[in-house]
Amino acid sequence: MRIIALSECRTMPWKNGGGSTTEIAIHPPGASLDEFDWRISTAHVGQDGPFSSFPGIDRTLAVLSGMGIALAFGDGGTVQLSPNSKPCAFAGDRAVEGRLVAGPIDDLNVMTRRGRWRHDMTRLAGPGPIHVEPGGDLMVLVARSAGWMIVAGRKREYLEAGDSVVLERSDHAVLTSEGDGEVFATNLWTDGSR
Repeated sequence: MRIIALSECRTMPWKNGGGSTTEIAIHPPGASLDEFDWRISTAHVGQDGPFSSFPGIDRTLAVLSGMGIALAFGDGGTVQLSPNSKPCAFAGDRAVEGRLVAGPIDDLNVMTRRGRWRHDMTRLAGPGPIHVEPGGDLMVLVARSAGWMIVAGRKREYLEAGDSVVLERSDHAVLTSEGDGEVFATNLWTDGSR
């Protein structure tokens, strides 16, 4: 089990000034946006606009805070996401415009390079206990709210909002929350290993 504190993560403004991205984890470490196999990040979205295109990438998006965002795809599909909706999976090269429902949002974004890695994302709600076992080669947990405690083997850690945990395939962990908190669990596996 490895903890990634939000304070350790790198935040970068978008080129168009419409928001910022905080990178939680990327593989291989230090990879650029053109070279990564997988990437997990959060974003602060401050205005409407098109999503960046990521050819060959599969992505999943979940809203962490704010009233939500409406996605309008170039092929005519639409999805409205709020903090209570299921994560939305779509191809990174699918044209999409985002329209904020009522003010800025924060979201969680997982991307994997097609043919190399795959992923799924689920929302887990507290208070627990929630027994967690990776369903892939790795699992990354991102705490939406503070007050989580995670126990794996003899290790016990407390998570603040935005903190993350990386679990290996052999790890078994138990999550508990002081209230009705939420955490997002992303399983990652190499293509062909599932």
